[in-house]
Amino acid sequence: MLKTHKRTLIITSIVIVLPILIGLVLWNQLPDVMATHFGTDNEPNGFSSKAFAVIGLPLFLLVTHWLCAMFVSVDPRRKNISPKLFNIILWLVPAVSLVVNISIYTANLGYNVDISFFALLFMGVLFTVIGNYLPKARHNYTIGIRLPWTLDNEENWNRTHRLAGYIWMGLGILIIICTLTGILKAEWMIALVLIMALIPCVYSFWLHVRHGL
Repeated sequence: MLKTHKRTLIITSIVIVLPILIGLVLWNQLPDVMATHFGTDNEPNGFSSKAFAVIGLPLFLLVTHWLCAMFVSVDPRRKNISPKLFNIILWLVPAVSLVVNISIYTANLGYNVDISFFALLFMGVLFTVIGNYLPKARHNYTIGIRLPWTLDNEENWNRTHRLAGYIWMGLGILIIICTLTGILKAEWMIALVLIMALIPCVYSFWLHVRHGL
C-alpha cells in the first residue's frame, strides 16, 4: 500500500516539515520561549523553546504521520481500505501541521489571531469530510470504529459506520455554521465529540446484544 501511495506520502511529508522552513526564515523575529498551547479564550497556557516549536513539533508530527501510514499498510484487511480513504488519512497530519504551526507563528509574532475560531472551523471541516467517507469504510482493523462487535461482525461494522457517517457529517456542518456565525463556543466541543463517539458505540453494542450482530 505504501508503494502505491509513495508519491502522496512524499508530498505530505514535505508539507508537514514546511513550517520548519517558515520558522527558520522567521527565526530572529520569534521569541526564545514560544507559546505553543492556547486556552479557549485564546490566551497562551503552554510554552516551549523556540527550537522545539519550530523544529521539534513538525518532526514529531512527521514521525506520527509515518507510523500511521505503516500501521495501515500492514493491516491484514488493507485491501478493504479504499485509496480515497487512505489519502484522507495521509493528508490529515499535514493539515494539522499547517494549521497548528501557522497559528503558533502568527500568535508569537504578535498578531491578534482568533485561534479558537480557526481551530473550530478546521475541526468542523475535518468531521464533515471524515463523516462523508465513514459509511464507505469497509471492514478493516485500523481505520474506523474498532470495537469488539464491529471487528467481529461485518454487518455490525457497516451499520455502525453508516450511522456514524450521518452523525459526523451533520455535526461537522453544524460546527462550521455555528463557528462562522459566532454561536459555537470552544467549551462545547467536548460535548459534541462525546456525542459523535458515544452514539455509534452504543448503537453498535445494541446491534450486538439485540440482534446478535
